[in-house]
Amino acid sequence: MATKIRLQRFGRKGYAFYQVVVADSRAPRDGKFIERIGSYNPNTNPATIDLNFERALYWLQVGAQPTDTARSILSKEGVLLKKHLEGGVKKGAFTAEEAVSRFEKWVSTKQSTVQTQKSKLSEAAKIEAAKRLEAEKEINKAKAEALAQKLAAKNVSEVVEESVEAPVEETPAAE
Repeated sequence: MATKIRLQRFGRKGYAFYQVVVADSRAPRDGKFIERIGSYNPNTNPATIDLNFERALYWLQVGAQPTDTARSILSKEGVLLKKHLEGGVKKGAFTAEEAVSRFEKWVSTKQSTVQTQKSKLSEAAKIEAAKRLEAEKEINKAKAEALAQKLAAKNVSEVVEESVEAPVEETPAAE
């Protein structure tokens, strides 16, 4: 049986998220699968990937073929690198300890880059929120000034109307 590591679509129209599954290559996209090994949500920034690393590595080692998108996800999570390093150990290119140290080094650099990306995004969001707040304050100030001018004009017109009113003529008292 030819197995594939692929994405199974969930979610509503225009807001999809995916389960990473191992399935028979003949099964429909959203149909029967052998094992669910993770999830992928592209709607967040950066995309959220939750993957069972050990099971994904196992399925790659027993011959499951990832689709293009699944390959990209596995690569970003380091599963393909780990498989590559284990292949190098089997061939005798380097020791298992060296493979572990290389993988740990890659994981640490990956985590630091993701952390810097998240911090940049949060800083950009804070700056954008501050700009929106300042713009809203300016709009409110302009509205307050316009209202004050309108009220001042109304008060001036009332004062003018009171002074313009003709004085009431008094009738002489009847004797």
